[in-house]
Amino acid sequence: MELKDTIALVTGANRGIGQAFVEALRNAGVEKIYAAARDTATLAETVAGGGGRIKAVKLDVTDPEQVRAAAALASDVTLLINNAGVAIFGGFIATGDLEGARREMDVNYFGTLAMSRAFAPLLKRNGGGAIVNLASIASHVNFPIIGPYSASKAAVHSMTQGLRAELSNQGTQVIGVYPGPVDTDMAKNFDVPKVPPAQIAEAVLKALAEGTEDVYPDPMAAEIHGNLLHDPKAVEKQIGEMRPE
Repeated sequence: MELKDTIALVTGANRGIGQAFVEALRNAGVEKIYAAARDTATLAETVAGGGGRIKAVKLDVTDPEQVRAAAALASDVTLLINNAGVAIFGGFIATGDLEGARREMDVNYFGTLAMSRAFAPLLKRNGGGAIVNLASIASHVNFPIIGPYSASKAAVHSMTQGLRAELSNQGTQVIGVYPGPVDTDMAKNFDVPKVPPAQIAEAVLKALAEGTEDVYPDPMAAEIHGNLLHDPKAVEKQIGEMRPE
């Protein structure tokens, strides 16, 4: 994918990995960036520093009306980056109720699916383009400390594979991204080494340029992925030691 001719939309663009995506795309000289967030006021500084190439979009990916409005506004998009997500620490049984698990599935899976469904026809009309889905290495093996989150990201991983097959005839590249812990507000309670958000964004832009479909953008993700290929049960048992309180 030729980045300088790209028109991108990034969900969850006001902080963390989403903000890093906007900065990386801007630095790569893309033509236009739609930066989406639930509160556009949080995008003011990002838009101001964009040299007229960044447009704020009000978007809650769980709101069908706002998803439709975003697709109507950004009908020229050639790159959709599904970054918006939520993580709630807790296990399947240890957590008091199901509200967190429902929220994670609603945002992480159904929100990503809604955006992909809304923009796939536009990408086809605009020449194919690409969809990038932010999953997690936790989509490949369940981390019990964030069990329901892992399940929601496993759903994103499976959806990414299905979208790749379903959209192949229209020439849409579909990329799955599987990072380990990243130094963002979302992971602040995860007491392990973390990589900067910019590292994720740069790895994805490289994948877009090279046509890579699966991105393991940090040492922890790459190590776990490699170990899963060799001995998945051993990885399950090792990660299973990270149990919720």
